[in-house]
Amino acid sequence: MSESGGNAGGAVGGAVYGLGFIGALVYFIQSATSFWDGAYGVFQAIVWPAYFVYEAFHFLKL
Repeated sequence: MSESGGNAGGAVGGAVYGLGFIGALVYFIQSATSFWDGAYGVFQAIVWPAYFVYEAFHFLKL
């Protein structure tokens, strides 16, 4: 493996997670009706991949 592109997959994964985090943060904060809903929204934005995988498995009935 070459040294110039050996970690490119990790960078792409980080970028996808970062963009997803920002999008989830905006979504959850906008839908919050109180301070604590907003605080919970920040938590949800951090762990959004777990929510996504859970809902995908639920949809696929796995």
